[in-house]
Amino acid sequence: MSNDDLKSLVRTIPDYPHAGILFRDITTLLLDGPGFASCISRMAASLAARPDIVAGIEARGFIFGAALARELGVGLVLLRKKNKLPGRVTGVNYALEYGTDRIEMHADAVQPGQRVTLVDDLIATGGTALAGVELLRGAGALVTEAAFAIDLHDLGGAERLKAAGVEPRSLIAFDGA
Repeated sequence: MSNDDLKSLVRTIPDYPHAGILFRDITTLLLDGPGFASCISRMAASLAARPDIVAGIEARGFIFGAALARELGVGLVLLRKKNKLPGRVTGVNYALEYGTDRIEMHADAVQPGQRVTLVDDLIATGGTALAGVELLRGAGALVTEAAFAIDLHDLGGAERLKAAGVEPRSLIAFDGA
């Protein structure tokens, strides 16, 4: 199925946040109710298996993750930035271009053996997604699929996920950064 209709709903903003970057703005897709609904339905249909739970990555992954969890009739785990969750948490640090960051979830958010699909709005270099996979697997979850609206395939994140044993499912691909 062609997703050119969805691709046309994503605005490209040149030179944001830096010169030479083509920012893929999904807010225009979110503004289109039928387009967003179709995006979520197609994301659900792209999965090889229904997960037990969906994990959304902060922040736009919460939007897509919540809608996908609703579509699939499963729960949602929030993967948050450091120090945003109350209670006992578990987390992993991961490398950024300059420095490190941390992603966390509640320590009891997933159970060993649960099938979890990781969700975000887009996959770029894959660093945050791979940290999410590490965090979920560290809790005993089975993570074999990840769902994204957009793949910035030139940045290699989807290939990095595949190398980690996670099949990336994306509806739209864009060239360039």
